[in-house]
Amino acid sequence: MAYSSAEAAFEGRKDDALRRQFWRKLQGVAASIPFAEELLTAYYCAFDRKTPTSVKATLVGALAYFVLPIDAIPDFLPVLGFTDDAAFLAAAIKLVTDHIRPEHRDAAQRVLASLK
Repeated sequence: MAYSSAEAAFEGRKDDALRRQFWRKLQGVAASIPFAEELLTAYYCAFDRKTPTSVKATLVGALAYFVLPIDAIPDFLPVLGFTDDAAFLAAAIKLVTDHIRPEHRDAAQRVLASLK
C-alpha cells in the first residue's frame, strides 16, 4: 500500500501515541501481569521494520487493546482485570508466531529485567 507523505505522517503520529501510552501503562503494571514478556515481545515484533504489514497490524491491534482504558473486562478489577488483554494478546501471537524472532524475545527479556 502506498502512502502519501501526509498519510505517512499521520500514521507516524498514531504509532508515537500508541508507543507512549504502551510504555506508560506497562511501567505501571509490569510487575503484576504474568504476560509482560509476551506483551513486550509483541511490541518489538510489531515495530520491527522487517515485520510484514499484516503481522504488524495484528500485533498493533493487540497492543492497542492493552492500552485502551475501555475493554471487555476493566483492568482495575483484581485478578480478572487483565484476563481479556492476555487472551487477546495470546490469540494475536498464535496467529503470527512464525514472525516473532529471537531478537524480539531477547529485547523483551532485557527490558523486563530492567523494570523489576
